[in-house]
Amino acid sequence: MRAQPLAREIMSRQVVGIRADATVAQAIDLMLDRRLSALPVTDGEGGLVGIVSEGDLLRRSELGTERERPRWLQYLLSPGRLSAEYARAYGKRVDEVMTREVVTVGEEASAAEIVALMERHRIKRLPVTSAGRMVGIVARADLMRALADAMRAPAPPATPRSDADIRRDILAEFVRVPCIPAAQIAVAVRDGVVDLAGALTDERERGAVHVAVEGVPGVTGLHDHMILIEPLSGEIIFVPDEAPRPADGPAP
Repeated sequence: MRAQPLAREIMSRQVVGIRADATVAQAIDLMLDRRLSALPVTDGEGGLVGIVSEGDLLRRSELGTERERPRWLQYLLSPGRLSAEYARAYGKRVDEVMTREVVTVGEEASAAEIVALMERHRIKRLPVTSAGRMVGIVARADLMRALADAMRAPAPPATPRSDADIRRDILAEFVRVPCIPAAQIAVAVRDGVVDLAGALTDERERGAVHVAVEGVPGVTGLHDHMILIEPLSGEIIFVPDEAPRPADGPAP
């Protein structure tokens, strides 16, 4: 498995941010000018104190989109929540509308940790901090650049492989991937061409099987004879075309 890039290796070091005492209008102009979805917010000494994003600016009085709740519901909500919503709708300074609980990562955070945080908190950008100071930011675009670099990396030189070795690696990958029904698939390899037979109960399994096979070095082609069975009735609902299929994609 390829080593994961770290935050310090993929982050953008030239961070566009804004001071907490700047106006909301200035923040909007900067976001539009730089085509950014969020801005780190710093205090007078450059410390990270928040982040202001497009999401913080959706409920605004200028647009008539401020949140309006029935009076009875307002009594059920905490004064703190209602106060925060009011400030975001009418505030004129960045520190009145920004999100104060900022999710950050350290310089040694792995790509897996970064992606997990982005998904968990539904955010697109993560400030990178060191000793309490912001030293960079990782955005989705930075992850895409890292992905592009990884996919452009030269593959190791191909070496001849026996059909037995190819089959062994395919079966090992089937066992390693929980979603692949390894016990239901028969694998045969001849001159690098893989023949698959067996039964699937979900058509999406076929895609995972193909990816697993095509990722094994030495595979030059793939014939898919696996049928699709409705799991409750046992009815065969799909029989694939048995024409040869290139290992790198469908034939034109």
